Amino acid sequence: MLRHFIEPSDFDKREYDALFRLAADIASNPKTYAHACDGKILASLFFEPSTRTRMSFDAAMYRLGGQVLHLGDAKVSSLAKGESVRDTLHIVDQYADICAMRHPVAYTQHYAVDVLKNMPLINAGDGDHAHPTQTLADIYTIRDQKGSWSNLKIGFCGDLRYGRAVHSLFEFLNDYDDEFVFIAPKGLDMPSNYLEQSTCPYEEVDDLQSVIGDLDVLYMTRVQRERFASLEEAKRYQGSYLLNQEVLNHASEDLIVLHPLPRVDEIDIEVDDDPRALYFEQAKNGMYMRMALILTLLEAKYENSRE
Repeated sequence: MLRHFIEPSDFDKREYDALFRLAADIASNPKTYAHACDGKILASLFFEPSTRTRMSFDAAMYRLGGQVLHLGDAKVSSLAKGESVRDTLHIVDQYADICAMRHPVAYTQHYAVDVLKNMPLINAGDGDHAHPTQTLADIYTIRDQKGSWSNLKIGFCGDLRYGRAVHSLFEFLNDYDDEFVFIAPKGLDMPSNYLEQSTCPYEEVDDLQSVIGDLDVLYMTRVQRERFASLEEAKRYQGSYLLNQEVLNHASEDLIVLHPLPRVDEIDIEVDDDPRALYFEQAKNGMYMRMALILTLLEAKYENSRE
């Protein structure tokens, strides 16, 4: 039976611990893994723009010794002729050993994964729903800096309505003993379905500076303008929050600032030189985590094939 990674809940706590330890070993001993995926092919199916996620998957597979098969521009693929995503996946299943897929429509991977018989599928983002491999980068960075991802006060700031990285990180952390602060303007609040399932204490505020001093982790997000019904509506929220040095001066010295990137206008570039700003290191950690995930899913595939 194939193992896929579609939701944060697809791995249990023991498996996550093993995954993070593997990623740390890869980061410390990259040459050890330089041929781990010799002869293997990763299919890269991105139906939505991406820089970090797409390139980090590519870099991960190349650093493991494998190759990458790109969909390319969907406008010049058979999708432009009306081929369904399910049929595209069915075909790619014959060509690749593992697949990373992003799609602008929420739950597309969930509905299409059943056609796969040969390759594990990794969710590289589905609409405004989830971004579980971004969560891997987030948790690795928190774990590396704080020693744990439990018993922390974590602030989520910005577009919490459409921010899929926020949704995935919340779902992961909701199984642990943390405290959440949701910082957003009215209209971009954390969706009620997430709040209703929260097992951790939380508060909702609209002023970043008033709470930043209490936080262990600040997770900033941009306004997801591509998710809005119109550009005019999105523009109403542009500039809602700005993390600059003046605001950061109210934070503790051991705060860490994360961001899934890209940033737009929510973090001033003057913050980049502050040692608490870890979003670029977070992006690098995403590559190590994706290397570990690829190895783990491929190993599960071949273990099952031998049974």
